[in-house]
Amino acid sequence: MKQRGVTVWLTGLSGAGKTTITEALQKKLTEEGYDFEVLDGDIVRTNLTKGLGFSKEDRDENVRRIGFVSNLLTRHGVIVLVSAISPYREIREEVRGKIGDFVEVFVNAPLAVCEDRDVKGLYKKARAGEIKTFTGITDPYEAPANPEIECRTDLEELEESVAKVWSKLEELGYIAQGAAV
Repeated sequence: MKQRGVTVWLTGLSGAGKTTITEALQKKLTEEGYDFEVLDGDIVRTNLTKGLGFSKEDRDENVRRIGFVSNLLTRHGVIVLVSAISPYREIREEVRGKIGDFVEVFVNAPLAVCEDRDVKGLYKKARAGEIKTFTGITDPYEAPANPEIECRTDLEELEESVAKVWSKLEELGYIAQGAAV
């Protein structure tokens, strides 16, 4: 199967549902026989961007490096699923411009919902001052101005969010029309 490469960039607060949507998309892409790679922010931070901190400059460099790898894979016909908070709009737009074949997914859930879902206890630590720079608490999150897709994970079932992304990829010609959702 000949496929077009694309970077699907899922951005949102910690606990918004980026990884959950990405895992469901992985399953569908595997079932349909597509070549894809996943760049999850937590995994990337322990390997590709180890040593970077959480200053704005380091966060931008983290996104820039993820974008570089995404661009290489996308150019070679791979569907790239990026699941990363990537809190700053300007650097996301910079990466979009370099990649070209780029679909931004705003995984949107209110802060209170994200805090309720916080299995790692990071929000609690941030509120207690144990984590000094934490997106959404002591550091800003800049929502996308014009994402191709917005998934409201506080209002939608997982299947609805996945269907939105799948439909957009079909519409844009990155996956075949009528593939199973």
